[in-house]
Amino acid sequence: LNVTEEKFLLDALAGCTEYKSILDVVVNAFYVQDGRYCPISERNLYIVVCYLATFQLEEIGLQRFSRIVKSLDTAKMQQFLRFFFNDLYLNTWIKDEWSHFYDSEYVKENWIDPLLRWQPKVQQLIEKLTEKLSNHTTTVKNSRVTQPKEFNLTVPKPRAIPPPSPAPLPVLPKRQPVPPSIYKPPKERKQLEEIKTKNIQKAKDLLLKANTNQFRCATIKPEKREGTILTSREIDPFLPQYLEVVWESVLAQYFDELRKQPQDLIDHIPIKLNTAAILREGALYQRKLEKELKRIENLQQGAGDPSEFLEWQKQMRGKDMEEQLTEIECRRLQGKLSYEEAVLAHQNVIQENKKKADLLREEKAELMHLYAEKRQQEQKEMKELVEQVMEGHKNVKQVKAKIQEYKQQIVQQICEESGELLRQALEEKEDENRKRFELIQQIRAIESTPSSRHKFVDLTETGGHGLFGEMSIVELRERLTLLKEAQKAAEEEKRDQIIHEKQAKEQLILDKLDQISQFRAELGRAAALKQEEKKKSQSGERPTKDERILNLQKKIVEKTMERKKQAGLL
Repeated sequence: LNVTEEKFLLDALAGCTEYKSILDVVVNAFYVQDGRYCPISERNLYIVVCYLATFQLEEIGLQRFSRIVKSLDTAKMQQFLRFFFNDLYLNTWIKDEWSHFYDSEYVKENWIDPLLRWQPKVQQLIEKLTEKLSNHTTTVKNSRVTQPKEFNLTVPKPRAIPPPSPAPLPVLPKRQPVPPSIYKPPKERKQLEEIKTKNIQKAKDLLLKANTNQFRCATIKPEKREGTILTSREIDPFLPQYLEVVWESVLAQYFDELRKQPQDLIDHIPIKLNTAAILREGALYQRKLEKELKRIENLQQGAGDPSEFLEWQKQMRGKDMEEQLTEIECRRLQGKLSYEEAVLAHQNVIQENKKKADLLREEKAELMHLYAEKRQQEQKEMKELVEQVMEGHKNVKQVKAKIQEYKQQIVQQICEESGELLRQALEEKEDENRKRFELIQQIRAIESTPSSRHKFVDLTETGGHGLFGEMSIVELRERLTLLKEAQKAAEEEKRDQIIHEKQAKEQLILDKLDQISQFRAELGRAAALKQEEKKKSQSGERPTKDERILNLQKKIVEKTMERKKQAGLL
């Protein structure tokens, strides 16, 4: 084949594979109606002719298509083309079936309309095939006519079409460069991160110090660890309380150090506020303003000044804080006392474990002695068993002969039974094949009967199901278009409303920002004055120790002395 023929064949093969679902609809219907007696082996022939008529007729032309059709069996082509180019079939069920795979408008414009346009010319081809079948060919006298020959002239090469001049590229306006500050993090964030890392490092150091000093007295030396079997509950029943007290003391120390740090740097860091923060802070200042106005109004009406009550409340809170610190110190000392008691209990358990280890050694020696006696008894029994086995080997040949005869009898019985079973299985298989063959013949007879499976649909009629809101497809489409228009108008109205609300919200946020800046300035001045007054009036006094703390310290000293004495005895 040359290049054009090879390309044509490859295109036809690819098209038949791509549009297989559409072509199968027409060919299957042809086999059901007009081609009932056509062999199934010619199915691919009808698929190729259907593809060429549907997709390639515009490209190859009617003349070439006629030559392809005439080169095939005349009766089969006449029967298939008469079935395929039927106006009623194309406008009804073929269009509906193809619309299941592609859009109905696309099917009508690209496939159905071209086929209807070519239908008169293809009908002439069908008539010619019909005349050829009926042998009604007209006889024409063969007269010798001079046939001119073409001149052997050189065919000029086609001139190349000059390429169109490229359109000028549009010049875009020069854009402003991105400012470099966008890619740099703010300095305030870096300062906050440094303060945060320092505080975390201090907390880790304090925690590490507490953990290292926590079990310094309870560590066991390697030589004392041997022979001890202890659990965490036996070592220290009060260990969870002690750990809780230590952790509370570490946290209290950490937060005291955080309070001592200078807050000037953190207070003066500018923080960008979002909309929620602005509204929240504006509402806070508004509540404070309303509270202050209410207080002034009460003072004008003769109400008392709550400053004395606030001073008393401050003193009471200071006392409560001192009591809490005293309670924390008591817990810490109680934990230390429980730790000393746990060490004493540990030393007592070591002594008990030593006694248990001695008892275990004695029991182990007794068990080893019993095991040795049992081993000797087993060896004697094994020797007797070997002697019995040697005597039994002498009669092995007689036993083998008897077993061989018995096996031969069993084999003969099995062969007879298997022959009968095979005979029965063959008979059952033949009956089953006979029934299956009869069932296949019945199915083929049912399939050969023609049946109409196509339903014509009128889009202007209702379904007739008897429902209240029943309507036709055309009315449904009209209502959908009206609904879409109403929805679009509602969206436009909603969009305008959102724009007005957004502008009002932006104006509200700007007013809130002005109000917040004024409040912050006033609060800063008030805080500075209050800090100066506090520095002048502040005088610290060290709290006296509580009696409970002194008693716990004495008990701890006594337990420590007792533990050291016990360690010396051990």
